[in-house]
Amino acid sequence: MSRENGANYGGGSVDDLVGIGFGPANLALAIAIDDHNRRNPGQSLGVRFLEKQERFGWHRGMLLDGATMQVSFLKDLVTLRDPRSRFTFLSYLQERGRLVDFINLKSFYPTRLEFHDYFEWCAAEFTDQAAYGRKVTAVRPVESDGRIDSVEVVSEAVTGGDQEVRRARNITVGTGLTPRVPDGVTLGERVWHARDLLLQAPTLVGQELRHRRIAVVGAGQSAAEAVEYLHRTFPDAEICAVLSRYGYSPADDSPFANRIFDPAAVDEFYGASEEAKQTLLRYHANTNYSVVDGDLIEQLYRIVYQEKVAGRERLRVLNANRLTGVAQHTDGVRAEVRSLTTNEEQTLDCDAVVLATGYTHVDPRELLGDLAPTLLTDEQGRLRVDRDHRVLTEDHVDVGIYLQGGTEHTHGITSALLSTLAIRSGEICDSLLLRQTGAQLRAQNNRLGVAG
Repeated sequence: MSRENGANYGGGSVDDLVGIGFGPANLALAIAIDDHNRRNPGQSLGVRFLEKQERFGWHRGMLLDGATMQVSFLKDLVTLRDPRSRFTFLSYLQERGRLVDFINLKSFYPTRLEFHDYFEWCAAEFTDQAAYGRKVTAVRPVESDGRIDSVEVVSEAVTGGDQEVRRARNITVGTGLTPRVPDGVTLGERVWHARDLLLQAPTLVGQELRHRRIAVVGAGQSAAEAVEYLHRTFPDAEICAVLSRYGYSPADDSPFANRIFDPAAVDEFYGASEEAKQTLLRYHANTNYSVVDGDLIEQLYRIVYQEKVAGRERLRVLNANRLTGVAQHTDGVRAEVRSLTTNEEQTLDCDAVVLATGYTHVDPRELLGDLAPTLLTDEQGRLRVDRDHRVLTEDHVDVGIYLQGGTEHTHGITSALLSTLAIRSGEICDSLLLRQTGAQLRAQNNRLGVAG
């Protein structure tokens, strides 16, 4: 086992778990482990989380005024697992002095801004376990007697400089999603992904817009929210919504359809055949993918209609059109779109183009280096993942590699959503404890064998 020059070993001890990323998923896991450690101090788990952001943040660029969550506040980081925990959303409201005020709202859906504040409130309790401003650059297997019993997690400060190596018996990969950008398009000063909307749009406020036009590409919730925000923020600009479908489609949030997000549905999905899994994902895609809250759809349609009545149409919805090219210039962006029905092309000279084109999962194998070949895959090349969210590996690997996302093919549509974070964190915590007990028993048996 070699140590890189300049690397600092984090205390020289072996952590039970190192979490890569510290967003809502690994934050929920930190809470589950903290709840366990407080109840069972003699069987505590030592954990550390590494986060490349300088502070906790969750889609900060989309914390739009008035935008609400699409999940109930009861699906916070802990309630479905343990409503008595001190980390519930209701406990947060009580401490903030807003519990009665929130009750008077008569709503299950807090604003996204408030829920983000709740996340930050929880994260503040783990400043001793979370190292911010650190980017994980490598995960190296450590062998002992022919077995991989731990890993070295190598990280470096995002500002440059020091490198640290932490050794861990288990890791959890919670790096979140990465923006999906159309082929041939590059993000830049005037071409943004929707996740950066609130970080980039203010740079245009107060400027004289040469083209007085901003285009938003996409048909999902983020796209619709971006259109509404830009239309409101830039009253002299034309906002073009480029949709490859005929309009925004409403999300199916009816009670029976919402059962796809129930914790029990994960068990059912995991045990189903591959054919059944694909059928369920296809049937219920309209609960989450490329769909919009019904009230927002009606609001946008009302704007379109009222502008037609007034004779000044600033909100243009380009139905059944596809973005075919983007060219950035010093004074703006030229977007090329083509009609799916007539094949006609048109050019939109814009001051900015917003790509609300969704996200994709990062393949954890890109980070795991020499450990990646030991991970088992199915016939389609996808990682095989056990029910406890642990990647299945070759027999000589004792390290637990847990995934916080990227498991839709095994665990269903909630893989990248908040709905089951509380339950999933408890399942991972329980799995870590079982593995800890198993390792202790193996060590005890080895000692007895040597003694005998």
